[in-house]
Amino acid sequence: MESKEKEHLLVLKVMRLTKPALMISKPLSCIPTHRTVDDHGQPVKVATDLAIAEGLEHFALSQLLTLPQNFGNIFLGETFSSYISVHNNSSHVCRDIQIKADLQTSSQRLTLSSSHANPVQQLTPSESIDDVIQHEVKELGTHILVCAVTYVSNTGEKMYFRKFFKFQVLKPLDVKTKFYNAESDEVYLEAQIQNITPGPIFLEKVLLDPSSHYSGIQLHTQEDPVNRPVFGKVNCVSPLDVRQYLYCLTPKPEVLADPKFMKGVTNIGKLDIVWKTNMAEKGRLQTSALQRVLPGYGDIRLMVEKISESVPVETKFNIEIRVTNCSERTMDLSVHLDNNIQIGLLWSCCSGIQIGRLTSGSSTLLKLALIPTACGLQTISGLRLTDTFLKRTYEHDEVAQVYVYVPFSDECSSPPVISPLEA
Repeated sequence: MESKEKEHLLVLKVMRLTKPALMISKPLSCIPTHRTVDDHGQPVKVATDLAIAEGLEHFALSQLLTLPQNFGNIFLGETFSSYISVHNNSSHVCRDIQIKADLQTSSQRLTLSSSHANPVQQLTPSESIDDVIQHEVKELGTHILVCAVTYVSNTGEKMYFRKFFKFQVLKPLDVKTKFYNAESDEVYLEAQIQNITPGPIFLEKVLLDPSSHYSGIQLHTQEDPVNRPVFGKVNCVSPLDVRQYLYCLTPKPEVLADPKFMKGVTNIGKLDIVWKTNMAEKGRLQTSALQRVLPGYGDIRLMVEKISESVPVETKFNIEIRVTNCSERTMDLSVHLDNNIQIGLLWSCCSGIQIGRLTSGSSTLLKLALIPTACGLQTISGLRLTDTFLKRTYEHDEVAQVYVYVPFSDECSSPPVISPLEA
């Protein structure tokens, strides 16, 4: 049964250790003719505010520091530091003093490390036991610091008491991610990081730790020898401001050879963010594993590997297409070309070509030819692949686009010169 605090010989004091903040003053400006005067008409000398910086009378931010007045809140990723002191406020000697500090969250109870894990043999009057505990908070919500003290009084009675200190852990950053899939199997990750703290922060590091399936590079740096970040050397983010980061991830070759990789959900990696407050308090936040939903390619995937950006009209050009078997079975494929689907382009190669057998995850390269019959941006369609095993046909339209233009001869490449009429 716990005894009342006033009956104890020891006193427990707990204080959170945090950096001070700059004191804010409220400068008061007035027109010289409106100054307050006394009964004799002489201007009254107004006492100078101690918080006003010299030479910056109209600046609200002071050069003085102020200590926090309460336990306050803490943000996720920061290190919670607390000073614990047990003082013998009596005239008797206490023995076998033991201090225990636990941090209670909504899901778990953590025992914080202490330099006084073993009991202190005795504590004479007016002596203290001081300790500092630290813990990096990794969970949002209400946290309760439970400090318990056990000792033996001068009468040999074993005494016990504890105190509770509640504080909130808030979210410092709002992280949003978007994925963009490229035709060359590359994945572009856009990360938007917003400062939702009441004060400015300095983003010291924002890195992407790719998973074992990908290798990644960052694209938010300037193209110079040192790859300087686009946000400058000091990336200061004001409250509610947003910073955008872009990364390019490329699947590793051994991963692309696995047909199971082409389906389902894969782990991209994690974002590692390190920031500092205006008083250099450090915080670190690591996101959970970012999941990317792979695009559905079906049983067969087509990828254009080589094509001209622009071709002259009525001139044959080639296109190279890689065909990949994304199914879990072997296929025997043949190619059929339909000229009735597209307008402005005609296939200029044999239809019904046998590709042969493709095992699961394997691919082959098709080299086809077309002739453009109309100018403008033309879309390549009408490619049909038939699996002779299952008698199933896969239709592929809008495979690629090509710009068709009319070539000009040397005589017509420049407009004629018109001479002015003679008077």
